Amino acid sequence: MGHLSELHARCTDQYIEKFNRSRVIVGLGTCGIAAGGDKVMAAIQHEAASKNMHIDIDFTSCIGICFREPTVEISLPGFAGVIYGDMTPDKVPYLLESHIINRHPVEEWAVMQISEGSTALYENITKMNDYPFYSKQVRTVTSRLGRTNPESLTDYVATDGYKALEKALSMQQLDIIEEIKKSGLRGRGGGGFPTGMKWGFVYQAVGAKKYVVCNADEGDPGAFMDRSVLEGDPHSVLEGMAICGYAVGADEGYIFVRAEYPLAIKRLQTAIAQAEKYGLLGNNILDTGFNFKIKIKAGAGAFVCGEETALLTSIEGNRGMPRVRPPFPANQGLWGKPTNLNNVETYVNVPFIINRGSDWYTSMGTEESKGSKVFCLTGKINNTGLAEVPMGISLRDIIYSVGGGIQNGKRFKAVQIGGPSGGCIREEDLDLPVDYDSLTAAGAMMGSGGLVVMDETTCMVDVAKFFLSFTQTESCGKCTPCREGTKRMLEILNRLCSGAGRMEDLDTLERLGRVVKNTALCGLGQTCPNPILSTILYYRDEYLAHIQDKRCPAGACSALLVYQIDPDKCKGCSKCAKNCPAGAITGGKKKPYFIDVDKCIKCGACLPGCQFEAIYNDAAPHRNNCRPATRRTA
Repeated sequence: MGHLSELHARCTDQYIEKFNRSRVIVGLGTCGIAAGGDKVMAAIQHEAASKNMHIDIDFTSCIGICFREPTVEISLPGFAGVIYGDMTPDKVPYLLESHIINRHPVEEWAVMQISEGSTALYENITKMNDYPFYSKQVRTVTSRLGRTNPESLTDYVATDGYKALEKALSMQQLDIIEEIKKSGLRGRGGGGFPTGMKWGFVYQAVGAKKYVVCNADEGDPGAFMDRSVLEGDPHSVLEGMAICGYAVGADEGYIFVRAEYPLAIKRLQTAIAQAEKYGLLGNNILDTGFNFKIKIKAGAGAFVCGEETALLTSIEGNRGMPRVRPPFPANQGLWGKPTNLNNVETYVNVPFIINRGSDWYTSMGTEESKGSKVFCLTGKINNTGLAEVPMGISLRDIIYSVGGGIQNGKRFKAVQIGGPSGGCIREEDLDLPVDYDSLTAAGAMMGSGGLVVMDETTCMVDVAKFFLSFTQTESCGKCTPCREGTKRMLEILNRLCSGAGRMEDLDTLERLGRVVKNTALCGLGQTCPNPILSTILYYRDEYLAHIQDKRCPAGACSALLVYQIDPDKCKGCSKCAKNCPAGAITGGKKKPYFIDVDKCIKCGACLPGCQFEAIYNDAAPHRNNCRPATRRTA
């Protein structure tokens, strides 16, 4: 294994040499590119060439602050790197002239500075650890995101990459499995099953041929944890899978990734080719006799393929539909062979545990939920992005300390955690520790890590309808409870949101939800009623308002809105009438206008044009009156 030491020394020298040159690094993850990062990169290249600047121009992945994309980092020899946010091509000439040529960072554009060691800091620029978004984070799984070039094997090896694989290959297989067990690592894909225990089952399974599979089929609305890691640190996934392969006795692995993630697939392909070239994947890895190859399988976008047996069926070339368990994949998985299946984040934790030891890992988290967890912050929150926090942190800290609170000063209403399979958490429960057991007890679940934050303008009945509509569409249709139950529940929710709900609908929803949870074949069906059951439990008053008063307290269900004009505020400017596509607004010059409710299509086009705030709907005065219900016994 001597050639890894040589490779590490060479890569480290090259990596350190980077810091002896002036560098400009652009964040080119999917979020950065979508925000215009590629245009910023082109502007930097053009400006550097036209001014004959001797600088290195490189790219990295998303560092997590998606709300400040596009980002650009400038690093001068001997000085901390400065990350700038909200960059546009027109800012590039001034930025390069000020920071590169004149050696003066543009403080008003700077987000933070990052020191790579014994480098000089800038006096008036916030350090990364003091920046609110990062102040309560721990960066393990995300430690290389935004800090290294994801397509550079040099960067990965120089930051301790493949050292864990080298160490693991010198250990006994059972010793590796025992170390993972001692760490307390639980599957980060949602179920939270102990990782070391699962590895042990596969190791003990009878069979000469075994497989290792990575579930990167990330389909939850508002979730992009796996995508960010695959785009930003693909080698860490390969290393974790290779260690697993050696531990359980497998020589072949598959990464099942959504075809909607083309950049992640591209960078994975690059990483696999690099690792094979240097003997870190393939045959006789590091001259130990261990063989392990990894292939990529692009999924067609079926949400149900996030369920492990449906995923394996899809890899086999069949329609992705769940299988009855047992037998479990550990005994009969891919092509009937023993198979270990974990998600992206789980595998990425493995090299860190092997390198640093299980005691280091157990120092983070709670008694039953060790380590850290990566979350995506989306919805009505100021700081949207990717955050890695220690297990046990409260939801309040994530939303208000890391996430910066609710947009536009609105009142917090709920947070959906766990995607379509999860549940809604109300404000009264925001101080719950984020761990597997606490969230389950509150009627939600950890899930893969998506957090969708909602404010007072959100209708909880509509939220339940949205998530159920998603899972109903994504149901494979194999089992009757899921196929028929989701359809009937969705019909009821549509009826409630249209003003045709009946009191008996609530009991029907709860009864159907429990039946589907208890009888559906796979995890999709078993968890899809969670948004309905949790919103009925905590926000029953909103359901009652829809049924009894034919009113949506949040003003979100258009069928229940009645638009009106306050005659005391209306100045007769006629803008609303001009904006109305249905011709429902009439009035005289400089006299109050009126809305014909029979003609009104409730599109809301009249609202933005009224500078006198004379137009309102009947939900607006009651918007803050619908409080979450006190908790009832499910």
